[in-house]
Amino acid sequence: MNTPPPNHQREPAKVKASVYADGTLRAQIIDGLNIKRLRPVEDHRGHIVEMFSEAWGMTQHSVPYAYHVTLRSGSIRAWLVHKEQEDRIFISRGTLLWAFFDDRVDSKTRNLLNVFTFSEENRALFIIPPGVYHGVKNIGEQASVFINMPSKPYNHSDPDKYRLPLKNDLIPFDFDEPPLA
Repeated sequence: MNTPPPNHQREPAKVKASVYADGTLRAQIIDGLNIKRLRPVEDHRGHIVEMFSEAWGMTQHSVPYAYHVTLRSGSIRAWLVHKEQEDRIFISRGTLLWAFFDDRVDSKTRNLLNVFTFSEENRALFIIPPGVYHGVKNIGEQASVFINMPSKPYNHSDPDKYRLPLKNDLIPFDFDEPPLA
């Protein structure tokens, strides 16, 4: 008699809705991780999309510094955390899988993991507060581009950057095996 292996699922599991009827996410978001979906305005010449506006009220910090990052297909940049600055990331081109892990001792969302996919079809600006680890993988076939507008300029003599290895004992996430929705 053929018996399925232990924990083998014979029937499909019902999928829970990931968004409400108005399009907002149902998932709990890390406290202070602020995401704004950005829609391009298109005409016969192409399109334009705003990257950042203080009028949106997403942060109290000005933009003293900005830089452009290219990530080759399949490449990963992880895990990074800042102690003082917030990162403000705008997704410009490609398809990127972003993961965030809250390691802040006093946070109500401590140990929460958030994972999102952004692309030029699903552009976003997101604010990453200090103390939240973040990493990104280009899951598209072409190079991806994002812009960072951190709250503080890069300090070449003493950078506010701390790293963990890609595989570590703190963050329960593997970029090679992202969770299913």
